[in-house]
Amino acid sequence: MSLPRQRGLTKQAATTAVDQACRMLRLPTIRSQFPELAEKAEREQMSYLGFLSELLLAKCEWIKKGMPLCLIGDSGTGKSHLLIALGTEAAMAGYRVKYVLATKLVNELVEAADEKQLTKTIARYGRVDLLCIDELGYMELDRRGAELLFQVLTEREEKNSVAIASNESFSGWTKTFTDPRLCAAIVDRLTFGGNIIETGTDSYRLATTRARATQQPLG
Repeated sequence: MSLPRQRGLTKQAATTAVDQACRMLRLPTIRSQFPELAEKAEREQMSYLGFLSELLLAKCEWIKKGMPLCLIGDSGTGKSHLLIALGTEAAMAGYRVKYVLATKLVNELVEAADEKQLTKTIARYGRVDLLCIDELGYMELDRRGAELLFQVLTEREEKNSVAIASNESFSGWTKTFTDPRLCAAIVDRLTFGGNIIETGTDSYRLATTRARATQQPLG
């Protein structure tokens, strides 16, 4: 779901827009907490990422409930930062956390299958409380790799949380998972009962580079 960008809103109008967005996205916890946390962010001069990290289920209830989380947005919009921040927060709260790149995970699963260690490897990934999978969607996976990843997600379904970061909207995942039925099943595993956060299309890295370029004289 893509929400329209709001510019130049009054504080009241912005609050109303966030409230409506939370209703549409079915984020009751964020809806109830964001006004108080927004005031705190202003007082403490938090960065945008700091505020968002504070806002996103700061008590780790979603991990306790085994809920999935998807961070979707273009490159440079802070997905990996948020994923790592959430994983760090969970680890500090005492949860077992594993962070891995999607391609590395799939390669490890393929090697494990070849060495007849697949069951053991899947069980190891199934035991952690939060599995953070970054850069899902950057590279196409063959059917075998996609099926192995699906096994990991199935092992964790409704028991332990998975948080993923992807630069592709769900409609574009068929470029990564070329089998339509398998793609639909993976999307279902990663979204059922969970939260979807869109980080947008404006790259922070590109904006920073442009800002530096305008501040530095050419010589």
